[in-house]
Amino acid sequence: MAELRTEEEQVQAIKDWWKKNGSSLLIGIGAALAIVFGWQAWQNHQAQERAEAANQFATLLSAFSSGGEGSNDTIEFVAESLRNEHGSSAYAIYGNLVLARQQMMVQKDPEAAIESLQWSLEQASDYNALSLVIRNRLAIAQFAAGQHEAALATLDGAGDAKAFDAVFSELRGDILMAMGDTDGAREAYLAAREQGQASGGDLLELKLSDLGVGEGA
Repeated sequence: MAELRTEEEQVQAIKDWWKKNGSSLLIGIGAALAIVFGWQAWQNHQAQERAEAANQFATLLSAFSSGGEGSNDTIEFVAESLRNEHGSSAYAIYGNLVLARQQMMVQKDPEAAIESLQWSLEQASDYNALSLVIRNRLAIAQFAAGQHEAALATLDGAGDAKAFDAVFSELRGDILMAMGDTDGAREAYLAAREQGQASGGDLLELKLSDLGVGEGA
């Protein structure tokens, strides 16, 4: 009888515990399951988003490579779709770089390229090397559009450009020459030569020669 009472007491203790804690336990299990399945759903959604962005980017590259009739419209449409639907992805950044190249080289519209490149630069803030590439292209587009001060400001915003120092200095010299600042241009070209740790190339030496600076200067 003692054993029976003990078993009955144990069963009753379990029942009492369940009355007190059963609902909170179920809630905890439900929350844990929701987190697990929610995480899996989010991962699946992210994978689907990346796949869609990759497909759109492939379409854009195909249109760019073909250069056929209607390619401009396709590139613009897909680049805009990547911005709106996958703006945080690398595909959107590179897609708008392709668009900017099309706007500069084919459409001869540097103002449109500036807008595409500015958007790309904002999105690439976490990618230092890519940001420098975009910044260089943006300054070139601004220079082509006659926005000299804006182009210089874009170059100034690079800070320590490291491997791009010589490229930026030469471009700065081109901009200053266009503005009529020959002294500033000469200084920038000399900096480009020094940063390039070489003669700087035939074109740079020609620019310096036009300003009366020889190779030994």
